Amino acid sequence: MSANQKILVVDDEHDIVDLISYNLTKEGYQVYQAHNGKEGIEMAKQVNPDLIILDVMMPEMDGIEACRLMRSMPEFKHTFMVFLTARSEEYSEIAGFNVGADDYIAKPIKPRALMSRINAILRRNTTEAEISSSDKLEIMDLVIDRDSFLVYRDADRITLAKKEFELLYLLASKPNKVFTREQILKAIWEDSVVVTNRTIDVHIRKLREKIGENYVSTVKGVGYKFELN
Repeated sequence: MSANQKILVVDDEHDIVDLISYNLTKEGYQVYQAHNGKEGIEMAKQVNPDLIILDVMMPEMDGIEACRLMRSMPEFKHTFMVFLTARSEEYSEIAGFNVGADDYIAKPIKPRALMSRINAILRRNTTEAEISSSDKLEIMDLVIDRDSFLVYRDADRITLAKKEFELLYLLASKPNKVFTREQILKAIWEDSVVVTNRTIDVHIRKLREKIGENYVSTVKGVGYKFELN
């Protein structure tokens, strides 16, 4: 799977770039490097990577701004973007998701955990392609039928309220992707009513009660994701 996939690593700390690049290369990925946001954008234009790893804090242009600019360019609309963040930078994680990040990886870097996360993110390409080709989404032991608004788990029918179903379908359509509360509000409730974060939390709780606790996980301070095991 990794033989023809390209990953761009953007970080001003050369030791971290070298560590990540070494482990990615061992897995068979084609790896490219840059050391600030501006360099990262230029390199991305040259090599068109499948995934970009961005540090948050960098000179000249930080990762948040680089991600925001690239997401505004058509060629990077579907490129996976992952942030590197220190554990104390929760605000950076939220800002990253708000500008279009797909995931984040906490420092200090643990090579095995890093590779597991990167491999899982890149597997989404296949999963999302399968999902987009049909109104019936089959994922793990769930079948989510958008036409009938019904969910089946191991052939057992589960009836959800309309918003619960829409919420589940949104999360499951991009497994392992973190959706911020703002993204969920815009996608499910739009701007037609006044909805608070509490409303989302209540719908998530009801959804877990009906389908089980093992599908939707909470990303503290950010939002929710469908956990693809």
